[in-house]
Amino acid sequence: MTYRERLVWQKAISLVEAVYALTRRFPPEERFVFANQMQRSAISVPSAIAQGHGRKATGTFLRHRSIASGSLTELETQLQIAHRVGYVGHEALSELLAMTEEVGKMLSGLQNSLDPGREHLDPES
Repeated sequence: MTYRERLVWQKAISLVEAVYALTRRFPPEERFVFANQMQRSAISVPSAIAQGHGRKATGTFLRHRSIASGSLTELETQLQIAHRVGYVGHEALSELLAMTEEVGKMLSGLQNSLDPGREHLDPES
């Protein structure tokens, strides 16, 4: 299986597209700072999945899965901030958070499939 065939990677790519669509509507003064940071966080998720897959070592893949998860929670925080400052409406926020939640669950499932002995541990550890 290639990384492009992994559903989690495909969903993460869809999340990137959604973030780009959202940030295009940001005020011009935020496009090069806040919007760029949100885009970078979103891009990091599928990129880390692909990089971990390409390393061909389970431990390295797990490390990159963790990086993807960290970038995902960073993006969730940025989405909340964008909502609080009025750049993202409630409906758009809900849709994007549902996407991040789905990708997050898939990343946890990926970890469990790669390292089943860790299922009983906190998925954030």
